[in-house]
Amino acid sequence: MSDVRANRLAPIAAALQWDRGRWIWLLSIALLLDLVLGFGDGAATLLRYDRTGIAAGGWWRLLTAHLVHLDVRHLILNELGLVLIWALFAEDYDPVEWGIVAAAGALAIGSGLWWLSPRITWYVGASGVLHAAMAAGSARHLAAGMRDRWILLLALGGKLAAERGFRPAAGWVVVDAHLYGAAAGFLVGAALSAHIAIIRHRRNA
Repeated sequence: MSDVRANRLAPIAAALQWDRGRWIWLLSIALLLDLVLGFGDGAATLLRYDRTGIAAGGWWRLLTAHLVHLDVRHLILNELGLVLIWALFAEDYDPVEWGIVAAAGALAIGSGLWWLSPRITWYVGASGVLHAAMAAGSARHLAAGMRDRWILLLALGGKLAAERGFRPAAGWVVVDAHLYGAAAGFLVGAALSAHIAIIRHRRNA
């Protein structure tokens, strides 16, 4: 009976890209975000992007701000976004490459907020890094000539344009972070895609 159930669930797991042990990575990321929120306001104050704190030497905030969330609702929204992006793009890069995308996105967001958006004094949330992941995945689909490449790019570009043109319903949404993350993610994704293409060409030669 268990084998029959497993066989029925296998196509669903594959469609969501939870198969081949990849669900462990997804669960680990979600649990890490849950754990940080569980530490409370003290951890949020220490880890969030804060201009005063960074000026005082708290450079780690450029990375850790993306692990912190305002509340459970904010966290759940970001985790749902993570699940969606995972289902669309998880297989496009290996874990190391995804780590590069996430780190580049986080640094680009922190640096962009510091240099280009001085009016923003603090920031928390994973949404900017999620935009980096979506942009990197879209770049990979574009490079590979996948059928959904233009749909993904139009969806991402349309979302960013709408956020710039209209104030989001949630006043705490920092749209600049989404833009900086998406720009960094697309550039890194394009570079990784070119690297992957070169390696495959050499192997086939």
